[in-house]
Amino acid sequence: MTEPRPPLPPFTRESATDKVRMAEDAWNTRDPDRVVKVYTPDTRWRNRAEFPRGRDEVHAFLTRKWARELEYRLIKELWAFDGARIAVRFVYEWHDDSGQWYRSHGNENWQFTEQGYMAQRHASINDRPIHASERLFHWPLGPRPADHPGLSELGL
Repeated sequence: MTEPRPPLPPFTRESATDKVRMAEDAWNTRDPDRVVKVYTPDTRWRNRAEFPRGRDEVHAFLTRKWARELEYRLIKELWAFDGARIAVRFVYEWHDDSGQWYRSHGNENWQFTEQGYMAQRHASINDRPIHASERLFHWPLGPRPADHPGLSELGL
């Protein structure tokens, strides 16, 4: 973890927006091996009622998450930033193994080290069942295309 992960704090609006999009793109890969590398070895999380500590627990959490949340597609949007902290709001769509679709809405608070690794992640998330016809995120699995609307443009 000696190599910096730019953009680095203190964040500007532009660098915070870039960090948010980089996180969105990584999570849309649904690859725990890739995603876990942006966190400190001793990262601390709160995700709903789970409290993973460290990269190994985060990796296990993400593996379980993406085994359950199928065809996961995520959009994040910068909400606020200050120094080494960023707040985001996000929405993702997914379905369970019975085919029921959900739209999950949430907020995250992030704190970064000087080297640009995320040391803390606090997430609050609410799931709403939706019909497949209500889906808004239709891009092929993987990162959201650059020309796809964000949350504000979609009215979410």
